Amino acid sequence: MVRIIVSGIAGRMGRRIGVLASEDKGLEIAGGLEFKDSPAIGKDIGEILGIGSIGKKAQTDLSRIGNAGDILIEFTTPEATMTHLQDAVKKNIAVVIGTTALSPGQIEEIHKASKAIPIVFSPNMSVGANLMFKITEQVARLLGRDYEVEIVEAHHDKKKDAPSGTAKRLAESVFNAKGKMPPVHSIRLGDIAGDHTVIFAGNGERIELTHRAHSRDAFARGALDAAKFLATRKSGLYRMQDVIQSNQK
Repeated sequence: MVRIIVSGIAGRMGRRIGVLASEDKGLEIAGGLEFKDSPAIGKDIGEILGIGSIGKKAQTDLSRIGNAGDILIEFTTPEATMTHLQDAVKKNIAVVIGTTALSPGQIEEIHKASKAIPIVFSPNMSVGANLMFKITEQVARLLGRDYEVEIVEAHHDKKKDAPSGTAKRLAESVFNAKGKMPPVHSIRLGDIAGDHTVIFAGNGERIELTHRAHSRDAFARGALDAAKFLATRKSGLYRMQDVIQSNQK
C-alpha cells in the first residue's frame, strides 16, 4: 500500500487526485495540505472530496501529518511547492511535482533535493502529452529547416501561467532538433483542461500534432502512477517518461 499526501487537496487538481486515489486499492490517502487561510483546514479530507469521512483532516504543513505518508503529490504554486519540498527532504518523503511556472532557481532547488529523495518532475503527467514531447522532436528533426514551427496552447481562464509548462517543454523539443525556439501562442478561455498543437508549415502543406486533455483525470492518473513508481525508487530526479517505460515492462 502506497500512502500519499495530496497538496492542494481542496483545489481542482487536488480533488481529482484524491478521488481517483480513493478508488485505487493500491493507494491510501494519508493526508492533505492546504494554504493556512483555506476554509478546508481542519475539515475531513473525505468530506472535502465528497467520498465520506476518512478520519483525516486537511493540514497546513507536513509536520502536522507526522510520518503517515510515503509520497507527496504537488500541483500547487511555485512558492508552496518549494516550501513543501524542503519539508519533504527533512522527513525523507518522495515527491511528485507537476507544478508549473517554476523559476530556474526553483528548478535548481528541485535538482538539489533529488540527491536526497526520489522526485518525479514533469510539466505534464499525462501519457499522451509525454509521447507528444518525443514525437515533436522526431518530426522537427526529420522536417529540418524547410518547415516553420509554431505552438498554440489553450487552457481554462483560471490558469495563471502562460505559456503553459507543457508548451515550454514542446518548444524545448523543437529547439533540441532545430536549434531555434518556436513562437508560442496562449489562449485562456472557459474550462479548457489543456490543448496543445504544434504546427509545422512548409510550402504547400502543413503537419499538425495535437494533444487534448478531456479532463484533469489524465494528469491525476499520471500523478498517481508516478507516486507508485517512486515507492520503489532510491533518491534521484525522474521524468514521466521513466514512469511510462516502467509501466511497459
